[in-house]
Amino acid sequence: MLHVDHVQGDPFAAPSRVRVVRETGIPSAWLDDPVARCAAEDWLLRRFGDGLEGASRGSGRSGALGVYRPGPEVCERSVVRLDPSGRVTVRFTAGLPARGRRILGRQAEAMLCDDVPDAARRLVVGADPTLEAHITSVRRQRALRDALVPAGLIAFVEDGSVLPRASGVDRGPLVGAVPFESPASLRVTLHTPFGSAVGMGIPAGVTVVTGGGFHGKSTVLAALQEGHLDHVPGDGREGVVALPDTVKVRAEDGRAVRGVDISAFLGDLPGGRSTTWFDTDDASGSTSQAAAMVEAIETGAKVLLLDEDTSATNLLVRDARMAALIPDDREPITPFVRRVRQLHAERGVSTVFVIGGVGDYLAAADVVIAMTEWRPSDVTARARELAPERPVPPGPLPSPAPRCPRADGLEGRVRARDTRAVSLDREEIDLTAVEQVLDAAHSATLGHALRFLGGLADGRRSVPQLLDALDAILDDEGIEALSPFREPPGTLVRPRRHEIAAALNRFRGLRLARRATTPGDGR
Repeated sequence: MLHVDHVQGDPFAAPSRVRVVRETGIPSAWLDDPVARCAAEDWLLRRFGDGLEGASRGSGRSGALGVYRPGPEVCERSVVRLDPSGRVTVRFTAGLPARGRRILGRQAEAMLCDDVPDAARRLVVGADPTLEAHITSVRRQRALRDALVPAGLIAFVEDGSVLPRASGVDRGPLVGAVPFESPASLRVTLHTPFGSAVGMGIPAGVTVVTGGGFHGKSTVLAALQEGHLDHVPGDGREGVVALPDTVKVRAEDGRAVRGVDISAFLGDLPGGRSTTWFDTDDASGSTSQAAAMVEAIETGAKVLLLDEDTSATNLLVRDARMAALIPDDREPITPFVRRVRQLHAERGVSTVFVIGGVGDYLAAADVVIAMTEWRPSDVTARARELAPERPVPPGPLPSPAPRCPRADGLEGRVRARDTRAVSLDREEIDLTAVEQVLDAAHSATLGHALRFLGGLADGRRSVPQLLDALDAILDDEGIEALSPFREPPGTLVRPRRHEIAAALNRFRGLRLARRATTPGDGR
């Protein structure tokens, strides 16, 4: 059955929004399991999208059928939805064929009555063996992720994984790449109902990944950066899993910071400016990265991922020569190296840090992994010999007061062209440094999430409390709850609380209500 939800105003406007609904024949055992159902939706989307390939009866948007095409990740999306009876709804777009401002009737009939039904027939699948393999792969990844904490791990990389990507624009596996092989000292076996997996386990605590340039250390971090997501079979990274609350942080010159307590890393600034409620429209590299770490921990991050190449050097470390030249009483920055172990000991936050030239972190690390020609080795013992003394924290970690957003400005139209920015009521939010945003649809969904938060923000609930409330609504009502339309578009992607918070924290119009309350309020 074909439904037309919105007809374009003219051939040059955004294409018409349509959806097709039909029975799939998928067994109920898969439909009753939310994980299997999500995997089945992903498989159906890719199958339907392949059926639309080449289905164009015009140029440009005219006469073109389009559906959201995902990357290798498997996640909840509004584009394809399965109900408990096995009936599927697929949302897509149709650019009605036209000449000038007149619709070409015969071509439109062929598009809607021939091309769409041809693609829709691919949705009747029953117990297809490739669908079963897709579901089993996703279930196995979820089981591996669930096995991390009992094993004392924060991440796992299965032997045989292909971590390098084909190119900067092709997110598929690199053909001919060296398969991952874990070092014996870090090799673990995780057991799941779908078979055992052998690979490198990254324990909770502080892990340093090092090695020469272009030997694969940043590629390992990039794979871990996506480890909270499931991947399609054959992606090469479907054996790489990380805790769900794994967050990549980096320096970001010029970003806005609103009311963040960065006093763990920066003392009072010149002129007596306090850092317990730091507020600026133009953060430096060190203040922006300090804020990013505090914001991530505020929203419940359990693992921080850092790369020396995208970090502020003066926040990372301060060597003996600089300490001799600039005394401590004239340097407000407490280097992260002195806090990194304390974060795990006092807050349960682990860190994975890629370094190439900052050797001070060898002393702080529980595990040091060296990458040589894409192969990892455990060099922890040698690192201990070179750097036996561990850095001492300057004092206890502060407990920041809760930040309570007001609704001001969290409203209006949402637009996103790519992963780098989303605009909310013409106020652009720069997401360039939020590296775990997947695509333009994900960016736009973050904008819709902020608009939705505007209806929850009252100046009394903290950021974590607002995110808890939003997560509960999305769990109960689905991603469609974020849609501004009665019938949602097929471009919503379930966002994590961490990316929502990252967008909120970079919104220059964010207003906070300052109130006296107990520090640590929230999640």
